[in-house]
Amino acid sequence: MSFTKWIGASLGWSFGGPIGAIIGLALGSVIDAMSDGKGSPFLNQGQPQQGQRTTYSTRTQQRPQTQSGDFEVSLLILASIVIKADGKQDQRELDYVRQQFVNMYGKERANTAFALFKNINKQNNISTRQVCLQIKQMMDHPSRLQLMHFLFGIAKADGVVTEDEVKQIYTIAGYLGISSRDYESIKAMFYDSSDNAYKVLEITKSASVDEIKKAYRTMAKKYHPDKVIHLGKEHQQGAEEKFRQVQAAYEQIQKERRF
Repeated sequence: MSFTKWIGASLGWSFGGPIGAIIGLALGSVIDAMSDGKGSPFLNQGQPQQGQRTTYSTRTQQRPQTQSGDFEVSLLILASIVIKADGKQDQRELDYVRQQFVNMYGKERANTAFALFKNINKQNNISTRQVCLQIKQMMDHPSRLQLMHFLFGIAKADGVVTEDEVKQIYTIAGYLGISSRDYESIKAMFYDSSDNAYKVLEITKSASVDEIKKAYRTMAKKYHPDKVIHLGKEHQQGAEEKFRQVQAAYEQIQKERRF
């Protein structure tokens, strides 16, 4: 499967801006030219497709639909940033990225994605801020929450989330416009402590039963897999995992508080 065939049909706003430039450089390392001799459409320093109007101003505007490819390349770039946060690349983290892509896309597409990921990973001048601001402006909130869940999964893949990794993910969350409550909720899904169930539901231990029930309904709605249905069934699997963790947190509190 060619890189252009893999991504070309499913990329929207990622053709432009800093993400387009990063993908262009990465593809330039693995593609000399397309079979028709026209070259890869990614090797245009991140310019939008003809007829596609893509802007990255700071002004509020309606977000375009985030397609599967947009989410995919955003994920690859942010994964590279997190993996390099502690100054070393653990093979278990790389294996986690590969396995997650196998689970989502199947072996063939995952191999293509990982080949692109390795070339992204070689770039040392990626601006976390610029990439995240493009994602924030162009990607819907549920999809950005899904990105955060995946990034914590990468950090935890080697058995421990280092302070450097936490700081990097926190920085990314800020640039992505993720609230501190949402950040702490997703982070709690990857830690074991007595109050994590409450953090997942974004409440404190002093919450009343009615407040707990309300929080559960709110979080179940926020993390429902249908929120990312536009990304394709492959990305709904990760959303289903978040949804299960919300349910597990609620059931744990129910058992603890006996209601």
